[in-house]
Amino acid sequence: MTDNSTSENEILPNDKSDFSHLHDWQHTMKMHLRGRLKDELKQNDPRSRVFYQHQAFAETAVNALEQRTLLDVDSEPWNTRHTSIICTLGPASESVPMLLKMIQAGMNIARLNFSHGSHEYHQTSVDNVRAAERLTLENGRMRTVAIALDTKGPEIRTGVLADGVNSELNLQIGMTVRLTTDESFADKSTIDNLYVDYKNIPHVVKTGNRVFIDDGLISLVAKKIGENYIECEVENGGLLSSRKGVNLPGVPIDLPAVSEKDKQDLEFAVKNDLDIIFASFVRDVECVREIRKVLGEKGKNMRIIAKIENHQGIQNFDTILEEVDGIMVARGDMGIEIPPQKVFVAQKMMIAKCNLAGKPVICATQMLDSMIKNPRPTRAEVSDVANAVLDNADCIMLSGETAKGKYPVQCIQLMHEIAREAEACLFHRELFENLRYFTKPPLDQIQSTAIAAVEAAFRSFASIIVVLTHSGRSAHLISKYRPRAVIMAVTRSKYTARQLHLYRGCCPVYIKRPELEGDIEFKQHNISTVQALAMSDWLLDVDIRVDEAIKFAKQRGFCSTGDAVIVVTGWRPGFGTTNTLRIIYAD
Repeated sequence: MTDNSTSENEILPNDKSDFSHLHDWQHTMKMHLRGRLKDELKQNDPRSRVFYQHQAFAETAVNALEQRTLLDVDSEPWNTRHTSIICTLGPASESVPMLLKMIQAGMNIARLNFSHGSHEYHQTSVDNVRAAERLTLENGRMRTVAIALDTKGPEIRTGVLADGVNSELNLQIGMTVRLTTDESFADKSTIDNLYVDYKNIPHVVKTGNRVFIDDGLISLVAKKIGENYIECEVENGGLLSSRKGVNLPGVPIDLPAVSEKDKQDLEFAVKNDLDIIFASFVRDVECVREIRKVLGEKGKNMRIIAKIENHQGIQNFDTILEEVDGIMVARGDMGIEIPPQKVFVAQKMMIAKCNLAGKPVICATQMLDSMIKNPRPTRAEVSDVANAVLDNADCIMLSGETAKGKYPVQCIQLMHEIAREAEACLFHRELFENLRYFTKPPLDQIQSTAIAAVEAAFRSFASIIVVLTHSGRSAHLISKYRPRAVIMAVTRSKYTARQLHLYRGCCPVYIKRPELEGDIEFKQHNISTVQALAMSDWLLDVDIRVDEAIKFAKQRGFCSTGDAVIVVTGWRPGFGTTNTLRIIYAD
């Protein structure tokens, strides 16, 4: 019999006496686990080796500081990625072949930026995403991709440059630029007449006010104000392209929360059965309520994500969070509206509050910005992406990198690799215990089962958690408690499968309900499912769906034969019945 205390000393550089003050069961179990891991490694146990390589040894730490000391730069990351990747579509990524490459590289959600382009343009993008999604069909299984519509909101933008949408103006320090509201320059802007789409700008800006363009990269100072123009001096220059955002920090703006254009765009979302709405420049709960009113009954199931981009939105964050389905930390405009050194404070605060509320949170803007033109990112950008993952964001977003950049696929591949490494470095057990601590009883059966499933996954070293869900709520609640294991969310709702990409750790498994006629290809790969449905045997159907999820997980490399699997199901057919937990082993 192996002496665990000897194994512990071999593993840890510090002396056992360092922990003499800890006598609780948790410390005892962790010490035992360290010795067991080391002993099993000596016996070449493949399962323990996998967990050891995934920074699991650091999970045996007593606290966060010690956990970081146990991280190993040579440890292999996860086979999968828990954090979803959102990609903005544009000229560099609008074709079906490119979209297919992006999905295969790791795109989970496609973002349509309605600050640019016509409805006809975006209709083509929607059709192309759906076409590329269908092309991912392999072994009867399709990789679902959600589509998000990002509203223009109460924002201000410049016009299209006279030399074309892809041209640039070189604004140099000291130059004079005239901002105009004359719509005749909307598609032929120059330095002498740079169109701005906010009619009231000459009436709200005062001499001496600063005007920021393109996420603050260019700054102008107002020198002279006319009836429909503002003459400005360039304070910080740069290359200006078409349709760039304009910020007026400290200036009261009287734009409506939901414009007529926004209403038409939201109707487009309903018509095309899109999955998610990114609501721009949300300042208070009324913005969200108005969007829900426009979406109406037909769009009631769409997830509304509030983009927090200014100081007013931060001040009203708690009430906004109660109303919305999730939050986007939109750092571009935020870094102009509040001091840039305060942005990371806002990011950490908002992500933490979303984690406690169990709502998805997205970190966005300039994550790999240098890769718009360069094949490799800066070290600071890599750290920024990793930090967002370590902060516990559910999703990370690419903007210009995939919309207009030279290397859209490489950006996704790199973001995928960074996220995998960062996720392996999280102190999952401590995070779970913190989230559970702030969960106030009494809990309903689904939330109680979700907590039990995550606890069981930690204790059994489960590779995956299989959950059968229709609305997605069961998978969503398991995701809230941040298991190390992948959540294989099995659903027959394509809508749910797509929206589950918002939640960290969820891998949707869409199992189509086959019709009696047609769909021969699906039937060939899912004969057992068809037979189960024909027999109307619900219990058998449950087992078949669980087997399908395990088979899919093994194909993707998420688990291997012999791995522990947590299974979460209902006790009878119907919604809201999830209360059953099993531990099985993959075969």
